[in-house]
Amino acid sequence: MGSFSIWHWLIVLGVVVLVFGTAKLRNAGSDLGSAVKNFKTAMREGEAEADKNKIGADKSEEKKPG
Repeated sequence: MGSFSIWHWLIVLGVVVLVFGTAKLRNAGSDLGSAVKNFKTAMREGEAEADKNKIGADKSEEKKPG
């Protein structure tokens, strides 16, 4: 009783397509894809900036007389 069969999911998918239509679903998928792409780009930029700051901090520690 706890799990759904493939037929349940196909019926749910059919109802969703009937309610929202394929155009809205396509736009939603496109928006979701671009959001994920932008998130990945921002994460890469953030990691690069963090690495840059870490390298800068390491170099400044080397210059200090100890």
